[in-house]
Amino acid sequence: MHPNAQLIQRFYDALHRHDAETMCACYAPEATFTDSVFLGLSGDQVRGMWRMLCHRGKDLTVTVSGIEADDRQGKAHWEARYTFSGTGKKVLNIIDAEFTFAEGKIIKHVDMFDLYKWTKQALGTKGLLLGWLPSVQEKIRAQARGNLDKFMSRG
Repeated sequence: MHPNAQLIQRFYDALHRHDAETMCACYAPEATFTDSVFLGLSGDQVRGMWRMLCHRGKDLTVTVSGIEADDRQGKAHWEARYTFSGTGKKVLNIIDAEFTFAEGKIIKHVDMFDLYKWTKQALGTKGLLLGWLPSVQEKIRAQARGNLDKFMSRG
């Protein structure tokens, strides 16, 4: 297995164990991250997001498959099962990840998932009826970013 594929496996094994520090060690200091909720995070924000998600995701379980990597790029498919703390509803988030590597670390990480599908699960009827609206999706992003800022300021 390519060393960068091993890095991806180590990253998701750590996420499954809620081991944020091992996850953070997989990233270069200047790494960037984006997904459907957290747009354009960099450096300490990336590490802070994973620390927050590991801290809050008490029942989070992760399965990963399709790991591929070479010297520059990699990808994986992963599924996260957890209870959304805002509503107590169960979520299965199906995610495709793309990675860029430099010097044995992740420098760019992009997770792609269907935000509307997530809102239907996490928010229930409200998500089903309104989760497709850009204004609702922006509110979800703003709330998540606010939660990250508060978590990181505790410090």
